[in-house]
Amino acid sequence: MLQSGISEGALQGEQPLNGLRHPPKNGTCGWYIWSGPDFPLDYDEFFKQMHVSHLSQRCPAVLPYLRLPPGWRFLIALDYEHVWFDPSLLDV
Repeated sequence: MLQSGISEGALQGEQPLNGLRHPPKNGTCGWYIWSGPDFPLDYDEFFKQMHVSHLSQRCPAVLPYLRLPPGWRFLIALDYEHVWFDPSLLDV
């Protein structure tokens, strides 16, 4: 069962939309997706678990990025897209 972590703001379409992928573990795919400029400090409470198959309906803007392997990040807004590799995400 491939779970992702997603924020309520991302599910409501708030921008900018951020995503980062850690290596998969314990049934997760490693993706964490949120809206806003900064990664939340209270991430244990902040992210909801959602099976990746539901993202197509609940947060379709992230679909083009979900095939990126662990270590990748994205930031998307109305007229902006940035995708980059962040090796620190692989240090678990």
